[in-house]
Amino acid sequence: MVREELRRAVGDLDGPFGVIDRDAFDRNIAALRARAAELPIRVASKSLRVPRALERVLSAPGYGGILAFSLPEALDLHRLGFRDIVVAYPTVHREGLRALAADAEALAHITLMVDSDEGIDVLLAALAPTGSAGSAAAQPLRLCLDLDASLRPAARFTRGRVHLGARRSPVRETAEARALAGRVAADRRLRLVGVMSYEGQIAGLGDAGRGPHALAVRTVRRMSVAELRERRTRVVAALHEVAELEFVNGDGTGSLETSAAEGTLTELTAGSGLLSPGLYDTYRGFRHEPAAFFALPVVRRPAPGWVTVAGGGWIASGPPGDDRQPTIAWPAGLAYSSTEGPGEVQTPLHGPGADTLPLGAHVFLRHAKAGELAEHLTGFHVVAAGEIIDSWSTYRGSGWAH
Repeated sequence: MVREELRRAVGDLDGPFGVIDRDAFDRNIAALRARAAELPIRVASKSLRVPRALERVLSAPGYGGILAFSLPEALDLHRLGFRDIVVAYPTVHREGLRALAADAEALAHITLMVDSDEGIDVLLAALAPTGSAGSAAAQPLRLCLDLDASLRPAARFTRGRVHLGARRSPVRETAEARALAGRVAADRRLRLVGVMSYEGQIAGLGDAGRGPHALAVRTVRRMSVAELRERRTRVVAALHEVAELEFVNGDGTGSLETSAAEGTLTELTAGSGLLSPGLYDTYRGFRHEPAAFFALPVVRRPAPGWVTVAGGGWIASGPPGDDRQPTIAWPAGLAYSSTEGPGEVQTPLHGPGADTLPLGAHVFLRHAKAGELAEHLTGFHVVAAGEIIDSWSTYRGSGWAH
């Protein structure tokens, strides 16, 4: 899974360190584009958190715009020259809002997410000069409406208590969306330019395998695709009657085919598939190449058949479980200790080949999620054609904390 030429290229480096296989990264860029069926792809920055990687993706045909995860991040990216940035989550960051209001160019290129009247009130209050009912912004705030994409089976009987998918926006039906859009349309300080919905129960759940869990996931995915197609089509048609929408967005990597086939969306979002972290080994319909790794040095040999590496406890967010642990990518056959697992300061490993690893040798791992790996590193060594060709700074390496 970790190519020998990549291991040789970084063999003399001191771990821990991160490495990106640029050749695999470029192939993933092309593979995602092919899956998108000619719809443009907006890049999810949280899945990379590396400005140079964002530049490389956005320079490729079929890609345009960024889906950022915070307003401060969006402002930092804008200062670097990135444009067409949609902030994926509602913001209450007052300092960031004041900075946005004071920058006419940023106002033209950054879109904020809203999902409630209360959220709009927060935006306007943060932008209003002290003692004034007006707005300090030189032009209207660009807004995107977040439409709930979760599946609520038998909602009539359960009153929505059965909820499958991310708990995001309270805006779900046509009447709710029209009411919020009407509020925006009636305020000269605001402008509705887009609609976004994240179908996490389709995009974010691996469906490979033959067991009961995999069968349940595939059933949920089929039900969700059908329900969301009908509801999103209806809501978006209603919103077009209220506002001139620039984009209708759906995401992410795990649902490109079904989202592209819906007919409602003008663009898709993807990010994790560019690096293909451990969780993406569990999808049946596609397989991208692992392109990001971290290497930990062997520092101990506690017993025959065992080695210990420094650090390693880089656990992914989400429900605690074995699937949130890093995947051991090389050497093959190594496994965690059942009583320790990956630890903050050390990680014991056992299995075939452990006794052949000298002290100082590297064990390569993949994070369960894509962008979260960058939170542990100041940068990635970039390898292409078997050589280190560059170093790409992460957000952390740039001093950003978002």
